[in-house]
Amino acid sequence: MVSLLCMSENQLIQDCIKGNSRAQRMFYKRFASTVYGICLRYAKNPMEAEDTMQEAFIKVFKYLKDYQGAGSLEGWVRRVAVNTAITQYRKGLKGKYDAQVEEQWHLSDQSFDQMAAEYTMEEMLNCIQALPDGYRTVFNLYVVEGYKHKEIADMLGIDANTSKSQLSRAKVHLQNALLNLSRQRIKKEEYYGKFIESAR
Repeated sequence: MVSLLCMSENQLIQDCIKGNSRAQRMFYKRFASTVYGICLRYAKNPMEAEDTMQEAFIKVFKYLKDYQGAGSLEGWVRRVAVNTAITQYRKGLKGKYDAQVEEQWHLSDQSFDQMAAEYTMEEMLNCIQALPDGYRTVFNLYVVEGYKHKEIADMLGIDANTSKSQLSRAKVHLQNALLNLSRQRIKKEEYYGKFIESAR
């Protein structure tokens, strides 16, 4: 019997399709962190991310037989995870997006990227999770996954202009959240500065 540690990707896939539990556990361990990271970006909290992750792996194992080897296996798994997150989002959607773009909030990609670079991944993730559902979903699809507004509109059943509006608003929300983090940092620095001075 071929060791699972030495198993080729194709062998791993075939054994997973056959229902080999050891192969499925290996597959899960291989992609768990990637899938969880994707689900965490779309979820409101870790518990919701874990639920989406489990649902994503159910779909992965169900449709693994349809993977034809076009593109990387990780890329295919990532797409399943993103699609699962979108499906979960749409299930919880109480109403439609506002199709009217009554405001235009502008924040250039360059200025946003420069601001985001000043914060840790954990800080960014916390701010992204705090976004309203629609903003968070569009932001992830456009900025992280690289989809175009027309593609996002088709995926979410909205107008392309609505996708653009949601992205603009998401960036403004994130900008404000990051500015609040900066203020908190300054307050902490001032507090510790005074504490050190008083201790001398």
